Amino acid sequence: MITAGIDLGSLSTKVLILEDDNILSTSVLTTEEEGALVAKKAIDEAIKKANISFEELKNIVSTGYGRRLVPFAKQSKSEMLCHAKGSHWLFPKARTVIDVGAESSKVIRINEDGVVEDFAGNDKCAAGTGVFLDTMAKALEVPLEDIGQLSLEYKEKAHISSMCAVFAESEVVSHVHKGIPRNDILAGIHESIADRIFGMVNRIGMQNDVVMTGGVAKNIGMVRALEEKLGTKIYIPEYPQMIGALGAALIARNS
Repeated sequence: MITAGIDLGSLSTKVLILEDDNILSTSVLTTEEEGALVAKKAIDEAIKKANISFEELKNIVSTGYGRRLVPFAKQSKSEMLCHAKGSHWLFPKARTVIDVGAESSKVIRINEDGVVEDFAGNDKCAAGTGVFLDTMAKALEVPLEDIGQLSLEYKEKAHISSMCAVFAESEVVSHVHKGIPRNDILAGIHESIADRIFGMVNRIGMQNDVVMTGGVAKNIGMVRALEEKLGTKIYIPEYPQMIGALGAALIARNS
């Protein structure tokens, strides 16, 4: 049985095509246009890579902030549910999922069957998300893909007191003017985000194993800061930004 999951996010749209337990193909496009259009382009690209036809897809489930904008999806499911399903499929011992995406972050506690038991999130604030890190990288004039590694090369972490993106940016600029090294500032930024996520973890209670999903999971500095704060190893999928789409495809398969 061939199914597809579509994760229509605010910055990128991800598609994953699944045949039974095998991933046939994936595609990732920047969400630059209306949701239905980018979703169609993304699934067309994934279909081409999988060398199948659209008609061979037996079920399609959408997720993400734009999940209701995908006209050809037969169902739509929450990001929380899809990240839980995808994480559990890859890591059966996972009990805590930390999902840090472009504009929201959430912590999900799941049971041995991958069913959501509790969750906490910060959907109304940019702090602790990919957008926040992107803003900080621009303020420091450092490529976004470099900030994680640079944050590990600090001598003394700079203190970032504000978790509001606007005020934190002013604070970062002030640190630069004081001559504080960028590595130290970046270490402080990552620690401040880790503090915020740590608070969400405490609200629901952490259980091992811990898995991190979302594009920010590719940031090694963020992963290390969280591991230090939580006192445990964090497991990272090979393609952490695809876990929502994977979970959607799994739900489509099991429906």
